Amino acid sequence: MDIRCGLDVALAVVGGKWKPLIVFHLAGGPRRFGELRRLVAGVSEKMLIQQLRELVEDGLITRHDFQEVPPRVEYRMTDFGHSLAQALTPLCAWGNAQRARVEAIARGKSQATAAALAEE
Repeated sequence: MDIRCGLDVALAVVGGKWKPLIVFHLAGGPRRFGELRRLVAGVSEKMLIQQLRELVEDGLITRHDFQEVPPRVEYRMTDFGHSLAQALTPLCAWGNAQRARVEAIARGKSQATAAALAEE
């Protein structure tokens, strides 16, 4: 891996759409799989399982299987994972502060696309 800056390192661990959201939801405490599936809106079950496995492999979270019927699995942040969650906090704050602007830009793009399609 050719890493040029710390951002390369961070994105190698948490890159993608779903991992930062999973980290966000686990930062508040342990969660069961079903809770995460509801909290991380839009993620497929298959993708959630894959992302959770990668986060476990990278040492950011732990998985505890209670060996019960029905199955009960809980995910929890490691200290390493908490350090990442703390690093993502300013990015979350930026997103909250810029929400209206980003949504307006997205609406403008949607309207421009709709207008272009109408012209065809």
